[in-house]
Amino acid sequence: GTVVHINAGIAGLIAAIVVGPRVGFGKENMAPHNLTFTIIGACLLWVGWFGFNAGSNLEANGLTAQAMLNTITATAAAALAWSAGERLLRGHASALGAASGAVAGLVAITPAAGLAGTMGAIILGAVAGLVCLWAVISLKPMFKYDDSLDVFGVHGIGGIVGALGTAIVASPALNGFGLGGADYSIGAQFTKQAAAVGIA
Repeated sequence: GTVVHINAGIAGLIAAIVVGPRVGFGKENMAPHNLTFTIIGACLLWVGWFGFNAGSNLEANGLTAQAMLNTITATAAAALAWSAGERLLRGHASALGAASGAVAGLVAITPAAGLAGTMGAIILGAVAGLVCLWAVISLKPMFKYDDSLDVFGVHGIGGIVGALGTAIVASPALNGFGLGGADYSIGAQFTKQAAAVGIA
């Protein structure tokens, strides 16, 4: 999650800054031209992500099942959280928002897929959905960069939330599967995760 998503997000942000905004950015509606294809793409991505997260265990066992369950629940929680946040902030939820939230959930749960308990995955997904919503509707206009596919807002920010959140949801005290049992330290692991995020 750190290597792929944070690097992709930062690369997308730098590319958007270097290339500059599209003509009409901030003045014209630039929503996707085919929302049906957008939803189909998000659904295909979600299904394919099972191979990414559950398949990373390289065998079929309980850990694989947990990674698959976490991939389902975190993604659903992120889509619902994004939709609820959008309704509160804009007065209505949108299908595009739900799809963006789902991708944010997929990104965030990736580093924690085999380490989080189910409830931790749901909470991590919901937090990622709300933080990524903020990045897309508040952070982007604040700095006026034209990230047309919200690569930084969803992948970059979602990757950071997922990497840092893994230290929390992996704790055995919170029904996670982090190594160390009773000796697991959220603070120590969080410091390692934060260093990895900073390096990336």
